Order: sequence, then structure tokens, then C-alpha cells
Amino acid sequence: MGLTKAELRLKAREARSRLSPEEIAVYSARIERNLLDLLDGFTTVMVYVSKPPEVETRGLIAALNTRGVRVVVPIIERETLSLRLSALPDPGVLVRSTFNVPEPIGHEIPVRPEEVQAIVVPMLAFDSYGNRLGYGAGYYDRFLQRYPHLEKIGIAFSCQQMESIPADENDIMMDYIITEEAIIQPGERGS
Repeated sequence: MGLTKAELRLKAREARSRLSPEEIAVYSARIERNLLDLLDGFTTVMVYVSKPPEVETRGLIAALNTRGVRVVVPIIERETLSLRLSALPDPGVLVRSTFNVPEPIGHEIPVRPEEVQAIVVPMLAFDSYGNRLGYGAGYYDRFLQRYPHLEKIGIAFSCQQMESIPADENDIMMDYIITEEAIIQPGERGS
């Protein structure tokens, strides 16, 4: 029998915690380069704003803004367990907010989810089939269920890859998974 989601989250956190700040910076830069190639041609992209020790996304946000891509970031709504969206032309307005996630509170530029073409999703753990584990609150899965048109790109460090992630009907699979070592495009779907 495989590990539970809680056990897999713990295992992934432990693996990620062994990365040094220097490794996180180098690996994040590699992931960013792969992402920029994959996102070529998109005009509106949703990107999470990272907090340590996640894959760093500030460089990606800056590069997309420089390209003229409209960068959209999520704002966590704890009361409704949902995400609302804001454009982010200036990352300087970010402040630590819900769960210590940087958000443009007080500087929101509302964006309708239908306008977004691709989404860069944080992952705590993943497998090669496109299954992901987030932090367990389900914000992204609920959002992705409501807006299935999005190109779903999960990013994480390769040490967070598991052999298999248990998935249920509420779990949304990624179209691409990018690590510092590979771009995974899940072919055969399953868990």
C-alpha cells in the first residue's frame, strides 16, 4: 500500500528542506528558463508568488512583465476558500498576507479568470503522471475545476517527485511539470 497524502507531504517537505538557499536559487533559475520557453506566445499568465523554500518565482514574474505578458497573481480568500485574481505590473507592491504569501493587497487590479491562458501552480509533491499535492487546503484544485481551459503547469524541485500520488475526483492533473532537471509532459494518465 502506498503512502497517504499526509505522509507524502511530510516526505516532500523533508526533501525540500535539505536544499540549501544556493541550490534553491540555482534550481529556480533553471526552472524559470524552462518555463519562459514553455510560456512563449502566451499573453496572460497566472503565477503564484513564492515564499521560502518554494521554487522562487519573482525572477519569472519580472521576466514575463519585461516580455509584455500580463502577469496575474492569486489572492487567497480564506472566508470563501477561493482565489481572486489581480494583475501584477509592479511586484514592488507585494506584502505578506494570508499564510505569509506575498499579495498585492491595496494595489489590486482585478482580472477575470477567463482571461488567463496558463497558470503556474505550486506543488509540494508530484508524480510523473501529472498528479500533484499542494498544501492541503484545496485552493488551486477548486480554482482549476472551475476554469478547466487553463494550461496547467506545476513547478517543484526534482527532490519533491514521488513514485505515485493518490488522486481522487477533486484532484486536478497538470499538463506540464517543470523541475530543474526536466520538463515532464504526462502522457499516460492515471494514479
